[in-house]
Amino acid sequence: MYQQEEIKPYEAGGEKAAQVEAMFDNIAPTYDTLNHRLSWDIDRGWRKKAIRQLEPFKPQAILDIATGTGDFAILAAQMLKPKQLIGADISEGMMAVGEQKVAKLGLQDIISFAKEDCLALSYPDESFDAVTAAFGIRNFADLDKGLSEMCRVLRKGGHLSIVELTTPVSFPMKQLFHIYSHTVLPAYGRIISRDQSAYSYLTKTIEAFPQGERMVDILEQAGFQEATFRRLTFGICTMYFATK
Repeated sequence: MYQQEEIKPYEAGGEKAAQVEAMFDNIAPTYDTLNHRLSWDIDRGWRKKAIRQLEPFKPQAILDIATGTGDFAILAAQMLKPKQLIGADISEGMMAVGEQKVAKLGLQDIISFAKEDCLALSYPDESFDAVTAAFGIRNFADLDKGLSEMCRVLRKGGHLSIVELTTPVSFPMKQLFHIYSHTVLPAYGRIISRDQSAYSYLTKTIEAFPQGERMVDILEQAGFQEATFRRLTFGICTMYFATK
């Protein structure tokens, strides 16, 4: 079992899930702009690579966990052409932005959004052909429980595709990323989002989150098989892929 360090967005009391929900509601209007600028737009390419992992399997029912403003869900709908794609998240503010984007693109017949506790999903066992998550699972209050739920709702033989921010492991990118994530990222995020804590919290969660071989072990303990990982852009991001 993974012993998770509890990192909360705000110093005030309260459960992590409630704080994460409040934080994402606060930054929802500027989230997309900040994401693309702070990653130099490379995040779009990371999402595409993660979706391409699913292309050979042609999933028709997809659940996108921690969907946020729906960027991954929209791209998956466009690339994979599923019959149904549900974007699940705890933040209604983020999903409201996503719903606007989906309507503008005319994808509302395929993509829907649902407020869900990702540690206790409301869907029956084996409901989806694929489960995806982009830059969200590190916010789980209980990673083991969240991954177990993702496995539970996935059909036998279905696939999991995750893309998550990680810390580079090699010189000099490791050192450069440390400087960037502790100075530019929180400062710029604070100015644009007007949230004093959100992007400092982001840095802390990236550093604390298990990655590489450790994450593969956690996925397998949660019930997945054939788990693999691939580092992208010098290790700033990592893709994971697994089968149920």
